[in-house]
Amino acid sequence: MSAGGHGGRRRGKKHEEEEHENHERWMVSYADMMTLLLVLFIVLYAMSQVDKQKFAQLASGLSDAFGTPVSVIPAATPEGEPLDGLPGAIDIASAIAPEKTVSQAEVDAAAAQAALAEAQQVAAEARAQYEDLTAVREQIEAALAAAGHAGAARFEIDERGLVVHIVADQVLFDAEQAVLRPEGQQILDAVAPTLRGLPNSLGVEGHANHLPVTPGGIWPSNWELSAYRATTVVRYLAGTGIPGGRMVANGYSDTRPMVPPADPTAISVNRRVDVVVLSTASAEANELLPGLAAGTTDAGTPQEDTHG
Repeated sequence: MSAGGHGGRRRGKKHEEEEHENHERWMVSYADMMTLLLVLFIVLYAMSQVDKQKFAQLASGLSDAFGTPVSVIPAATPEGEPLDGLPGAIDIASAIAPEKTVSQAEVDAAAAQAALAEAQQVAAEARAQYEDLTAVREQIEAALAAAGHAGAARFEIDERGLVVHIVADQVLFDAEQAVLRPEGQQILDAVAPTLRGLPNSLGVEGHANHLPVTPGGIWPSNWELSAYRATTVVRYLAGTGIPGGRMVANGYSDTRPMVPPADPTAISVNRRVDVVVLSTASAEANELLPGLAAGTTDAGTPQEDTHG
């Protein structure tokens, strides 16, 4: 019993020694922290060193770019070592001086000048295109006069180009017919050579007056009649040598009259076929064409009246 008791006391003492607390572990964390701080200071010190060669290259680059000397405050560079080898003093502050900056007024002036130049370019383009279309009109007029059909067409220049209005009533087609009359063929034969020699695309538009078609006739409405007349003219012009890929046909019924339905000439004038010589200018220049046409006169009268 006594041996067992002593043995029990020895085991208890050994257990107490194993649970002894180590009060010096804080030194490990402290040493780690000091090591990190030392590394941090070394990195900061290394970053603070000036590379003289790179600094000299930077200063020279700034001087060349801004065209002014670049200088550094002496106190910021001890003994001037970073500037060794430079040709002279360089003033960095002068490179970004307020007087060198671009003001809003200068920006606005430059933008206004650019807008003015663009507007002048568009105006010149529109004027050149207008003169080209006017020359085409004169050629067509001369060809019609030579064929004995002077005054058979009216001319207009709008944002699309040169519009040649050919009255269909008793000229191109009979009433409610889409078969070309002999006179119509002669007119198309007269204008075809001029149209064939142009680079422009052509739009052929059929129009009808406000009178409805005869009920029970061959045409359901003026839509079909106007469209068929336009395609008839396109087929005939294609037969004269004008490439079909340059032409397009459209029918507009009575939706685009030349004169109001109340006008005494509405029945004959609005029944027509228009051949449009499409402009090759930009959209901006085309918008100026109607204004140029309105401001141009022949013998003191507007163009539309001259060819009426």
